[in-house]
Amino acid sequence: MRLFTALDPSPEVHESLTQLLRRLQPTARLRWTKPENLHLTLKFIGEWPEDRLEELKQALASIPAPSAGFDVKFSGDGIFPKTRTPRVFWVGIEPSAELRQLAADMDRVLGTLGIAPEKRAFSPHLTLARIQERTSLGPLHREIESLLSLEFGAFHAECFYLYQSQLRPGGSIYTRIGEFPWKLGPGPD
Repeated sequence: MRLFTALDPSPEVHESLTQLLRRLQPTARLRWTKPENLHLTLKFIGEWPEDRLEELKQALASIPAPSAGFDVKFSGDGIFPKTRTPRVFWVGIEPSAELRQLAADMDRVLGTLGIAPEKRAFSPHLTLARIQERTSLGPLHREIESLLSLEFGAFHAECFYLYQSQLRPGGSIYTRIGEFPWKLGPGPD
């Protein structure tokens, strides 16, 4: 099973991002994210044995919340990496202390199961498109510059999800297989 954890945007934020996708898609030949796949990845777990799924879910359930929930604000845009050959076009997420703490706690808890910690610093973002071939991004940049605002909404996060990712020729299919409301109090040592 190919797995990851994520926060899902609220319906209002999701609609704002879907409208943005509709507006930007005609400007560049990119592999655009399907609206039903919009999410903020917290941790890419990768391949995980199905017979150890309950063990993974128990570990995820033990992750303490940085608070009783926190706000997640979507604003700005960018490209990874910032070179002549960009690969990902994204919407930014305000990097709150609570969100950073959640990502760190997730790395720590999942590390006890043998899942490697992230090598790069946590950089919260929501992927809008993947850039697979050289293409002109000028029209995309001009359309972004014409937007009245680069604020796409905010929501109060009170849980995170475990997803299974199935790679298909027409694009990945994400299936939610677990929900984890915040657990207050100290986590495992």
